[in-house]
Amino acid sequence: MPSNVAQSEVVPSENRKTQRAIDLRSDTVTQPTQEMRRAMAEAEVADDVYGEDPTMNHLQERAARIFQKEAAIFVPTGTMGNQVAIRVHTQHGQEIICEERAHFINLESATVAAFSGCQPRTIYGADGVITWEQIKKKIAPPAYYRAQTGLISLENTGSLAGGTIFPQEIADEICDGAHEAGLPVHLDGARIFNAATAMGKTVAEIARKFDSVMFCLSKGLCAPVGSMLVGSRAFIDKARRVRKAMGGGMRQSGVLAAAGLIAIEKMPARLQEDHDNARLLAEGLAEIKGIKIDARKVRTNILVFSIVGTGMDTAEFSRSLAEKNVLAAGIDQEQMRFVTHNDVGREDCLKTLEAVRGICSR
Repeated sequence: MPSNVAQSEVVPSENRKTQRAIDLRSDTVTQPTQEMRRAMAEAEVADDVYGEDPTMNHLQERAARIFQKEAAIFVPTGTMGNQVAIRVHTQHGQEIICEERAHFINLESATVAAFSGCQPRTIYGADGVITWEQIKKKIAPPAYYRAQTGLISLENTGSLAGGTIFPQEIADEICDGAHEAGLPVHLDGARIFNAATAMGKTVAEIARKFDSVMFCLSKGLCAPVGSMLVGSRAFIDKARRVRKAMGGGMRQSGVLAAAGLIAIEKMPARLQEDHDNARLLAEGLAEIKGIKIDARKVRTNILVFSIVGTGMDTAEFSRSLAEKNVLAAGIDQEQMRFVTHNDVGREDCLKTLEAVRGICSR
């Protein structure tokens, strides 16, 4: 989650705490559904470190089948999923080529350096999309004094780029070029089901040429905890050892897997509603003086907009929204981010627009 705005600045005012806040900070705030809660309470469990938890095994097998990969593994967080993949794919002292707004280098506590001993080689891409032409120029030459390229990492959807979609033909070209150069490609697909909904594709089609894919259960899919990492069986066998090293080996984790199963089986069907609400917000914001956003680019559940024209920074803007019982956060001093999800309805979006109009009219 973007953290430029202190959390103490984006909570509702004291006299409004009895009201339900409209929380647009992230889709990570989603509450598990009642069906998930019942499934968690009734889950059959055993010790997953021994590989014996039947509900967890079922979730991992089901995720692998949906993505048409050989195997899958559950991890507590998307950050752990990305960092496990990086550790498996790379060696200490290597570089990872990525877009400069990539989640794993901006919002994952420098773990890529601390745990994997790698450094990013970043490229700016319009809307978070980089091309093979850009990437191949950044692949390190075989010089002993130069950090060698170990991995290419892409993101779909692009979180800090505004929930943008990575075009499939560009991703496929990158994977083909990287594989010809002997390099693996990882996909941070935290919201890949949102991408699939917007693109009219299956997640398997999007993931087909990637060596590994991480996706989250705990964002738009509403599970309370967890992400998945999918890839070849050899890759997942190595990932299991790295997950343990990061403290991710859990015991009766079937209580979490039970919610995850409902997340992947039932929740993708409702994501279009979130996209429609995000577009409603974007179109309304585009009409407010002081706000700048291209509503045509909003295709999933994330929208990023500039507030430069309001004369406020994002900390002040967030405080003003919180006074109106709307929670949001800035990604820097000039840009705000709204994220729609299962717990934000159309009426909430209309109330949010009313709140923004009030702030901007002062």
